[in-house]
Parts: sequence; C-alpha cells; structure tokens
Amino acid sequence: MGASIFWGIIVPSGVFILLVLGHEFWRRICPLSFISQIPRALGWERKRDRVNPKTGKVRKELVKVAKNSWLAQNHLSLQFCLFFLGLCSRILFVNSDRLSLGLFLTFTILTALTVGYLYGGKTWCHYICPMAPVEKIYVQPRSLLNSTAHEGDRQLITQSMCRTVSQDGKELSACVACQSPCIDIDAEKSYWDGISNPQEQRLYYGYVGITIGYFFYYYLYAGGWDYYLSGVWAHEENQLANLLTPGFYLLDQPVDIPKILAVPITLGLFTFGAIGIGSALEDAYKAYQHRHHQLSDPLIIRHRMFTLCTFFIFNFFFVFGGHNFIQLLPSPLPGLFTILMAVCSSLWLYRTWPRTPSLYQRESLASRLRKQLKKLNLDCAKFLEGRTIDDLSADEVYVLAKVLPDFSQEKRLQTYKAMLRDAIDEGYVNPADTLESFKQMRQELGISDGDHDTILTELGQQYPELFDPRKPHNRENSLRLESYRETLLEIILHSGKTHPDRNWVANLMKAFSEETSNEVLEDLLKSLSPEDRKLVQELRQEYSITTDDEADALKHTDPYQLWKAIAEPIGSLKHMSAGEEKELRQVFQYIDSDGSGYISLDELQIYIRAIGIYIDDVQIEKMLKAADTSGDNLISYEEFEAVFKSLKSQTEFRI
Repeated sequence: MGASIFWGIIVPSGVFILLVLGHEFWRRICPLSFISQIPRALGWERKRDRVNPKTGKVRKELVKVAKNSWLAQNHLSLQFCLFFLGLCSRILFVNSDRLSLGLFLTFTILTALTVGYLYGGKTWCHYICPMAPVEKIYVQPRSLLNSTAHEGDRQLITQSMCRTVSQDGKELSACVACQSPCIDIDAEKSYWDGISNPQEQRLYYGYVGITIGYFFYYYLYAGGWDYYLSGVWAHEENQLANLLTPGFYLLDQPVDIPKILAVPITLGLFTFGAIGIGSALEDAYKAYQHRHHQLSDPLIIRHRMFTLCTFFIFNFFFVFGGHNFIQLLPSPLPGLFTILMAVCSSLWLYRTWPRTPSLYQRESLASRLRKQLKKLNLDCAKFLEGRTIDDLSADEVYVLAKVLPDFSQEKRLQTYKAMLRDAIDEGYVNPADTLESFKQMRQELGISDGDHDTILTELGQQYPELFDPRKPHNRENSLRLESYRETLLEIILHSGKTHPDRNWVANLMKAFSEETSNEVLEDLLKSLSPEDRKLVQELRQEYSITTDDEADALKHTDPYQLWKAIAEPIGSLKHMSAGEEKELRQVFQYIDSDGSGYISLDELQIYIRAIGIYIDDVQIEKMLKAADTSGDNLISYEEFEAVFKSLKSQTEFRI
C-alpha cells in the first residue's frame, strides 16, 4: 500500500497545503527542504577561495549560484523539465513498483543533499527542486492563509526563511541572499517581479496542460476512466515489463506505439498545446480590453489569466487526485470533500483576483509608514478605539498619519527620509524612480516635490553607498548583512556575559557605529575567546562577508540600537520583562542628576560617558531626538519608559 498511499494521499495533501495553508507552512514540513539544509547545519558546505585584489589576502566564502549563470537565468525551465521527467517516470516506472519508488525517492534525497553541499542557501528549493513550479503556482501571489510579508514587520523571520539558533537559544535569520527576489522573504514581491518573464508564462500554462495530460493519459492507455478511478494503476503487476507494450487503447483497439514513447508524447502534446492556447487567450483578452477601452495593463491581464489557471487546475486536480481513497470514506464525506475544495479555491480566487502591483506598492509603503510611526511613539490611542497600530489596514494607516496632532511637519519629513532611505537600500525602488514611486506617499504626508529633492540630496551626502551602482541594493542582500550583524552581535554579547570582567561594552559600541573600521572590529574580536573567534570566522564564510560588507553591516546603527546597547548592560529590558517599573525609574532618576524630572542632552552625555560606552555627541543627540516625542529637547519619564517598551517589543518580534 506504500506507493498507493504516497501518490493517493501524501501528494494531494501537499497540493491542498500549498493553496490553503501556504508556502511558509509547506517549507517548514517539506522533507526535501529540510534534507537540503543538513550540510549547512553540519558545516559541510562547499567554500571557495576569494582573493582580495587590493590586499592580496585569500579568504573563504560560501559558493552560491551566480546571478548571471545559466542556472540562475533558466532555473524555471530546468525545474519544469525535471517535473515533466518526474511525471513520465511515475507513469512508466514508479506508480506501482515499490522498489522503483524507493530508488526514485532515494535518488531525490541524495540529489538534495548534494546540492545542499555544493551551493549555499536554499539552492535546492529555488533552482533545482522539480516540485518548485507546482509550489510557485499555488502559493503566489499569496495562499489563502499565508502571511503577507510586505504588510508588517512583526514577523521578520518567516517560517520558510533560512534560520539559525544563537548560543543563547534565540532564533536568527540565516539568509545568505542566494536568490533575489526570494519567495521565502516575500512571495508576492517575487511574483510581481517575475510575472513578465516569458518563462513564467510557459510555466503556468504548461502546468495546466501537463496536469490534464497526465490524468488523460490513463484514459488513453486503458480506453476508459475505470483504470484510474479504481486505483488499479497503483497495483499494476509487472509495470516495468509493460514498457514496450502498446501505450494507447483507442476505439477498442491497441495502438502500436510503445508505452515508453506514448507517455512523453502525450504529456508533451498537452503541455505545448496548453502553452499555445493560454498565450492565444491572453492575447485575445488584451485585445478585448483594448477595444472596449478598459483595463490595459498587461501585467494585470496576465495576473488574472494566471489566477484563472490556478483556480481551474486546482479543482481539476481534485476531481482525480486521491479519488480512490476518498471514495472509500462513508457517505456523505466524499461529497463534502468536493464542496471543501470548491469553497477553498473560491475563497482563494476572491482574495487573489483584485491584487495589482499598485495595490501591493501602496500596502508596502503603508507598512513602512507604520514602522516609522511606531518609532516616534506618538499618542495614537485615542484614534485607534482600542486597537493597536499593527491592526490597521493600509488605508487606515494613511488616515492616522493625517489626523495625528503631534505628527508635525518636521517629523513628517523625518519619517519620509527614513522610508526613502530604507526603500533604496532594500532595492524596493531605484533612486531615479523615487519621485514617481513615492508620489502617493508625499500626497498623504503633505510633502512637496522640492522637499523630496532636498531629502534625496541629503541622503546622497550622508549615505553615498546608497547611490553606488557597484553595490547590490535588494531586500535579500540587506537581510544578509542584517543577519550577519545580528548573529555577530549575539556572539559578542554571549562572550561578554560569559566574561563580565572585560570592557566589552565600550568596544562593542565603538565597533557598531558610523565611525567603525576593520581595525576597530578586530580589536574587539581579540578580546573574545578562541572558540568565539572561530565562530566569527565561520560566520564570515557563511555569509560571504567582505571587508566592505562588514563595514556596511556595522556602521548603520540607528538610535534605537544605541538605546538597546545601553539597556543591555543596565539590565533594563530584563526589568521591563519582569514588570519591575521601579528599577527603570531608578535608572531614570540616576540619569536625571538635577532632579528636574527630565533628562537633558548634557545629562545623557554625562551618563553615557560614566558607564564607559563609546558613542559620539552626534549619536547621543540622535538618541535624545528619537526618545523626545514632544519636541522640547528633554526626555520625560514617560518618553524614557516608551523607548524601553518599544525596545522590548522589537526584541520579541525579531528574536
């Protein structure tokens, strides 16, 4: 029964999980995804030597698929071809022969392990896995219950993202930017970025054809549907001996074409036929819309065609998928199963049909605005009616930004600048396109085009690397550097807790600042134990970190990271976790040396110098402005407490 259960229950369950529960859930339970990560977990990944042309030094780095390689450019076609071969092999060799099934699965497992050794990240899932095309079709742009990565920062490490565990047991991202855009980070962004690719078009339409052809072949082979619907195909004796017998039975007569040829011919004809029909229907849809002066965006037209394809083929699949087992259920369960599939796919269609690139962009910008509003710690409670800012929809976030009385023009410009910087750094938009891409955001915040040009000039002066075309700017690379920085910080903090006698806090702050250099970091690493230094070296290899990468990763320390660095040595986050408000108030009173009830810039500078943390005056001033939501250049206790509450919530979301 093993083969029958595998093909009749496990495989259909996978299709259902993809459309309904989503990509993140599937990646957490997919055995091949797990197996491909075993070499990384054991430290057995292939690395190569990289010579620094400036210094001549040789370093090891993780091998990843090159962006301009044949595999990177044609992986969708390769994966679909492997899927085609897999279906042919299933009909010809595997369906009812348990030895063949065992060898087939063993070969697949060994291939996943080998790819995991040869290349870093999730190369198996992204570039090789034959099931990836099926996954892509059912989970993009979004599954029925899947989270939406672009609408919030509450889940920075998605269920499907590469991850690791620190020495303290905290879960951290382990992204090495093996593919960009990455479906594990943002499935919908990956969908919209690739929808115009001709390979995507062939994939969607070809999948419809190959699925229909797969089931229809059983009819052509046996001359009727009973052969498939009864489940006899999973119990056919001497399956391998029938490879040269007639592969078709039409009009009560066998056709003298060997089965070993009939199968690929049938699946190939259906696949290419569906690609042709789907492309023709898409062109006809475009022409119809153009004649009636309606929707003319080719991306939206293609999206709707893809959506209809997925809806149709999901329901078509479950007419046959698992049929022989479903019919064994007592009445009325078989009928209820059909209704369940129709309801789930209809809800998916209702949720997916209205999606557009502009709607995705609007929601993404609203998410960035939400993030910045949370940092300002504005008094939003009276406008939210018991909800939190995380509960608001995109439109509600824009409305909130308009009605907040404390959201001054200065803070609006500050917020816009932070959003613009993050968007450029993450490759969300090119600097040249920001004027048009952020047009709606400027309208919502009341910011002029002139203000935009001024802010863009300031960013160019403060962060020239943002406009350096030689440096990659995408969410995946940003996350790679962030992952490295977070993991490196965890190693250093763990070492500091293990050896509290060392002056690691001051050195740490000096390294994680805008004034950092490789020499400063190396001085800090010298204070670590040999075991921790070895971990850092392995970490650099894992993330393929160059000296420039390291500087970029460490020097962009925002005021909240500085506040967190202070919170660590005084244990303030621990006090917040334990609910010991009096401990936090004592810290506030200690900093407030004149007892005025407010912390001034001078008092903050004196306190930071007293605890031996290296932060320059400019950074300290940024810290005060980050906490000072009232704009009076003073920090009240309420503002002080709000900073640490925000730190605590961010720590919980991130770890």
